[in-house]
Amino acid sequence: MSFNKIILVGNLGRDPELRYTPQGTPVCSFTMATNERRRDRAGETQDSTTWFRVTLWGRQAETASQYLTKGRPVYIEGRLRMEEWTDKDGRARNTLEVHATDMQFIGARSDESAAAPSSQPSSNAGRAEAQNSSPMSDTEPDVTDDDIPF
Repeated sequence: MSFNKIILVGNLGRDPELRYTPQGTPVCSFTMATNERRRDRAGETQDSTTWFRVTLWGRQAETASQYLTKGRPVYIEGRLRMEEWTDKDGRARNTLEVHATDMQFIGARSDESAAAPSSQPSSNAGRAEAQNSSPMSDTEPDVTDDDIPF
C-alpha cells in the first residue's frame, strides 16, 4: 500500500489562471510559496522559500479563480508529484506539482482590515459538511456576504 498526500499553507505567487477542458471541466492553476525561517551556523536568520505549482478542478477551480489573488494565503491538500524537464539551455529542471483535492481560504477577507480566524479544516467530516453546505453551491439562493466563510 502507498499513500501520497501533502498539506500546504502558503501564499499565492501569481493570480490563478482558469481554463476549461474540451469537455467543459474547469481547471485552475497557480503557484504558491511556503516559507521556512532557520538560523545558520553563524546565527544569522535565513529564509527558505519552496515553490509549488497547484492545479484545482471543477467547482473548486472556479471558486479559486474568483476569490484568490496574488499574495493571498491559502490552505491546500492534494497529491504531490515531481515534474522533471529540460530548459531551453539544456539544463535538467524539477518542479513540485500539487494536484489539489481540497482548498480552504485563510486570513482576512479582502474588504476587512481586521484578521479573521483561520478556516483550516479540522477533519474530513468537517470539510465534507462544509463543502455540502457551501454558500457557493447552486442550492443556496439566499446567501449574503455574512454567510461566506472568508
